Amino acid sequence: MAEKKVTIKIDGRQYQVDAGISILKACRQVGIDIPTICYLDGVSEEAACSICVVEVKNAKTLMRSCVTSVSEGMEIATATDRVRKARRLNLELLLAGHPKDCFVCDRNQTCELRRIAYEMGIRDVRFPKATKFDMELDQTSPSLIRDPNKCILCRRCISVCANVQTVHAIDATQRGKLTRISTFMDKGLGNVECVNCGQCLMVCPTGAIIENNAISGVWQALADSRKYVVVETAPAVRAAIGEEFGMPAGSLVTGKMAAALRRLGFDKVFDTQFSADLTIMEEGFELIDRIKSKGALPLITSCSPGWIKFAEHFYPKVLEHISSCKSPQQMFGAVAKTYYAEKLGIDPRNMTVVSIMPCTAKKFEAVRSEMDSAFDYWKQKMHLKDEERFPDVDFVLTTREAARMIKETGINFVSLADERFDEPLGVSTGAAVIFGATGGVMEAALRTAYEVLTGKTLEKIDFETVRGLKGIKTAEIDIDGKKLKVAVASSLGNARVLLDEVQKGVSPYAFIEIMTCPGGCLGGGGQPIPTTDEIRQKRMDAIYQEDRNMPLRKSHENPAVTALYKEFMEKPLSEKSHHLLHTHYAPR
Repeated sequence: MAEKKVTIKIDGRQYQVDAGISILKACRQVGIDIPTICYLDGVSEEAACSICVVEVKNAKTLMRSCVTSVSEGMEIATATDRVRKARRLNLELLLAGHPKDCFVCDRNQTCELRRIAYEMGIRDVRFPKATKFDMELDQTSPSLIRDPNKCILCRRCISVCANVQTVHAIDATQRGKLTRISTFMDKGLGNVECVNCGQCLMVCPTGAIIENNAISGVWQALADSRKYVVVETAPAVRAAIGEEFGMPAGSLVTGKMAAALRRLGFDKVFDTQFSADLTIMEEGFELIDRIKSKGALPLITSCSPGWIKFAEHFYPKVLEHISSCKSPQQMFGAVAKTYYAEKLGIDPRNMTVVSIMPCTAKKFEAVRSEMDSAFDYWKQKMHLKDEERFPDVDFVLTTREAARMIKETGINFVSLADERFDEPLGVSTGAAVIFGATGGVMEAALRTAYEVLTGKTLEKIDFETVRGLKGIKTAEIDIDGKKLKVAVASSLGNARVLLDEVQKGVSPYAFIEIMTCPGGCLGGGGQPIPTTDEIRQKRMDAIYQEDRNMPLRKSHENPAVTALYKEFMEKPLSEKSHHLLHTHYAPR
């Protein structure tokens, strides 16, 4: 049935648009761009900034276009002198309450407030400074820093945390001119239910929320001649980091990235995809073991640290269903500081592991108390004391931070010739590549589980039913006559739907993949800004293209992983792999 249409006039021209939509959407449909700051389509419609005002014939006041619906015969003016003056006034008032430290602000190249002020022709602010900018920074989180002095009260962060992630870690407090955004009892993000996903950072139009920067620590390690510094890069980074250098969204820059990191001075440039293949071996065999032994099903993936913390806070009863496998980041750190350090004869205390992730929650994951299994491995062998304890992963950089380091050294990223990752921890398969996209872990696990369970070669390797940006995807997989129901969710709001079923004991699935961020790691909190659904799709297309180009596309075919088991781990789910590659979770 066709959508009902209404006839309206915008700036003197007649248009037919969908009935009931907002003036803002109607204008965008016909190619008129109305500026907004607080609005996020489908997420936030707070009408807090008043930048999007328009004139509507016979209305007593200017109308906020983001929350005013069109109606038959409506006449709208979007660029009259009155409208432009009102928008400039509202914007100047915001600027009067904002610090003037643009040159040193983390968001100086992607600040929406700065961009809109420039586009609207504001070159001076008529009003005196509205605040002292002396509110204390929230630095309680290992992942995120909040600067309330730069907050313009747009409430986007509140909306995405509540409506998309359903965490409700932040909200508006107090009233009137004292209104500010904060956490419960002002405890700070590190002391509440925040899952460190960084989606608030991704939608913040200013620098009020930024990542907890690790760049200086990495530079320090690289400058220390006593340190052997290795780096690992997550699958989703290679499909996004090019955007930081002006390349189109979805540019696949795997070889350029490896070359740039080598020029930064890392002793070895490795790939988290190696440990993604390792994760599939452990998680795939864990699924097979649970199916055969009638263990707790569904098995739920554990690669996304944001969702793990979410479960610890909100779904402690489902913890037994979560795979005990560490994430690829943490598996890599454990393997690098045991197997690889032993191979090279390097004291693990002198090895620094740096990971480059699309995710801010990975910073939190790296400092979890459970993530130091390499120390436990060496403790007896080297007679180490507890005060000498070291983490498996030392520093986590976001995609944005890695790009800043490359820019700081003057490397012309775009002109770099492709280089390969170092071996053995840089060898990977197509199954590992697709970890970056929602549904990718599921597909990679099914490729291996099918062939291990049946002893047969997969005729069709692509499980397209679990691909795409849809928030929840379900499928029924035929494994040699046995029907296996699986589900995939991205964003925590969608995860709740599946977790509620698990908690009630009515879940029909044997295997569930959950990723914290919309679109999976491709839309992570550490990725280039902006990240939209269109950009997520382009990055996803690049990921699947790389998978198709790989000579090996199944994790159990990775020769470096096979060698690791033969030389060190023995087999999946062995005692040594349980100690180094698996972990546990507890209610918070």
